[in-house]
Formats: sequence, structure tokens, C-alpha cells
Amino acid sequence: MTPPESALPESSLSGDVPPVLVSRDGPVLHLRLNRPAVRNALNAELVAALHRELLAAQADPAVRCVVLSGEGRAFSAGADLKALQALGSASSEENRADSARLADLLNLIYTGPTPVVAAVEGAAVAGGAGLACVCDVVVSGAGARFGYTEVRLGFVAAIVMVFLLRAVGEKHARELLLTGRLVPADTACRMGLVNEVVPDGEALLRATQVAQEIALGSRVALATTREMLSLLPGMGLQEGLRYAVLTNAWTRTTSDLQEGVAAFLEKREPAWRPAPQGGTSGRGGRDG
Repeated sequence: MTPPESALPESSLSGDVPPVLVSRDGPVLHLRLNRPAVRNALNAELVAALHRELLAAQADPAVRCVVLSGEGRAFSAGADLKALQALGSASSEENRADSARLADLLNLIYTGPTPVVAAVEGAAVAGGAGLACVCDVVVSGAGARFGYTEVRLGFVAAIVMVFLLRAVGEKHARELLLTGRLVPADTACRMGLVNEVVPDGEALLRATQVAQEIALGSRVALATTREMLSLLPGMGLQEGLRYAVLTNAWTRTTSDLQEGVAAFLEKREPAWRPAPQGGTSGRGGRDG
């Protein structure tokens, strides 16, 4: 998934400044976009680094939730416009590869086994709003602004649109995508793009609290729940019910269920085991 050096701006090749800052707080991993001088604009290096850190988090049995935030005054201003301009003279194959890397990142956040909570302060625009959109929970500072401004640049929010339609529904998605309008946090919350609005400067603290609450669950249960949330919208009613029955029956046989029930009855904290590698679909997925 790492882009070729030719696709990276010259300043990125030195490796002096990490594009993503990483820290741990118990079962919660913090990933902080670290290009504050350009409002954490997304370039090939940042996308690759974030993808790499998320893969590492999902492989770490000690991590049960991720908090995603931005360094400086903005969450993310979207695509790095200088990099986007340079890609205008790239080949169609290079442009498809670059687009695929962003799609892979958003899909990893949306469908991967580890929950992700976004802490948004300042601007979350275009691809930055897309990053927030694919997170499980979005906590926003009151002064934050959200928008999909691509049409005003002659661009199309094609990749983000796939997820935005799921998040806010067609009418809100049409309004956001066609007007390119920036909306305040409270409006984004009413649309379903944001879960909770807090005073400016408190989004990261509140997002961490939410992540710690999520991290109380077992990795197997969290991953399976996320899998169902990703797949069920694409199923018909009867197919969804068959899938749910298989999942319900399978989870009754897991060691986590036995541990969780025992811990509840014994009035103690559960001692969760690491999730098995290679996914959680021991029940056979949607085909049974």
C-alpha cells in the first residue's frame, strides 16, 4: 500500500516529521494526523502512514479502539491541492492507483475489526470530512465545520460519496455534495454526520472517553458487530435475518460469551482473550 517515492512530495522523503503521531492509553490507540502547516491535508504519504498504523492496530491484541484526531487548528482540510494538481499530469494508471489507496484507507476504517472514534476540531473538509464519515463515532468541537467542497474545485467526491450516502441518507448527501456548503457542527449532528458536539477544545477528551467505553467490549464481539454493520445494509430482509441467525448462534459458542456471562454473574471485570487472527467469521459469513 505504500506509494512509490515518485508519488511523494520532496519534503516527504526525508522522513524527519512523521505524518501520523502514535500514542497508547491502555486499550485505546491514538492516531493524530500531523501536517498542521497545511491543515492536515491528505497526501500520499499521510494516507499510506495512516493505513499502515491502522493495520498495525488491528493486528495488536491489546488495542480495542482507535481515536483519530488532527494536530493543530484543523482535523483535515481534505486532499493536498498541490499534490492533486500534480496528479493532473500523471497517467490514468497512476491516478487510479492513488484513488485506490484512499478508497482502501476509508474501507479499512469502515469495515476493519477495530472501532474508530474521530475527535474533530476546526475544519473537516472534503476528504477530511470523508475520514470522519467512516468512523464509528464522531465527536466534534462546537466551532468545527464540515463540508464536501469538491464540486467548487471541478472535482467529484466519488469515493467519499459511497460512505456518505450510508451515513446521512440521500437527501442530506445530495445537499452536501451538490452545494459544496460548509455546515457547522450542530447541523452536521442533525444530519447524522456527527454523534456529539462538545465545547471547542474538548473533542479529544470526550472522544477518548467514548473510546474507553467501547474498549470495555471484547475484540471478537466488537469486530463481529462492525462486520454486521458493514454488511447488513447491502442485504435484503430475509438474507439479513439468515445472516443474523448464523451470527447469533455462533456467538453463543464463543469463549468470550462464556467469560462475559461469568464475569457479570461473579460481579467482576471480564478477562477477554485476544481475537483470533484472520477475522471473526467462524460461522461462515453471509453464506453460512
